[in-house]
Amino acid sequence: MARPAENSPEHGAREEAEERTTHFGFRTVEEDAKQGMVHSVFEKVAARYDLMNDLMSGGLHRPWKDAMIAWLAPPKSARPYAHIDVAGGTGDVAFRLLDRAGPHAHVTLCDINPHMLGVGKARAEAGGYKERTEITCGNAESLPFPDKSFDSYTIAFGIRNVTHIERALAEAYRVLKPGGRFLCLEFSQMVLPGIDKIYDAYSFAVIPRMGGWVTGDPDPYQYLVESIRQFPDQERFAAMIREAGFARVQYRNLSGGVAAIHSGWRL
Repeated sequence: MARPAENSPEHGAREEAEERTTHFGFRTVEEDAKQGMVHSVFEKVAARYDLMNDLMSGGLHRPWKDAMIAWLAPPKSARPYAHIDVAGGTGDVAFRLLDRAGPHAHVTLCDINPHMLGVGKARAEAGGYKERTEITCGNAESLPFPDKSFDSYTIAFGIRNVTHIERALAEAYRVLKPGGRFLCLEFSQMVLPGIDKIYDAYSFAVIPRMGGWVTGDPDPYQYLVESIRQFPDQERFAAMIREAGFARVQYRNLSGGVAAIHSGWRL
């Protein structure tokens, strides 16, 4: 069959259809379908999400999150301080910030998945964080907050799950006040020669099986492992942050690049 001419309507329609696809792990899916598929993944794992993070990372996600909050260095003074943690439904990052910040720090915990937020709400009440935490169901690509609302923004292990990373970065820039800080903790690309093969073997052979054992369903963890391989490497993601308008963009590798923290400032 002959291919449509480059200037034909058929060629344009084919290109437009290709542009409307994205990846879900190693699968190519329609853009409109990805959000629902990701929602299903986190609905299945919400109740044991933090446990599985411990098992998947050997507990390393905890010092990684501590390192992100330490680099953010939220003020300990009595002045008001507004922070948003996006895609952080269980509150693991948000409550770390409140433990470190001053008494007038306030955190908005925002996640698109109500099941994850249910875990965060229960933890806020049990841990005494309720009065300083606002819980909002919202999409990282279209946050339900006014411009220039927050002093700082964090997202941990969430941005690789959005359909359009560039839109999430643009929204982060929009809701930050001038002088506000953006920090992203995400799985990244190994920088230690030879270790990457061991890491790949562990990821693909062990983690989905472990997930099946703990939650009864290995498929969400197969997706999570695959999604890490699809995420831009450290330099490309740093470039995307700059393209969104952020200045003084830096990153720090953690555990040889298994994860990385990226930082940027809204001027």
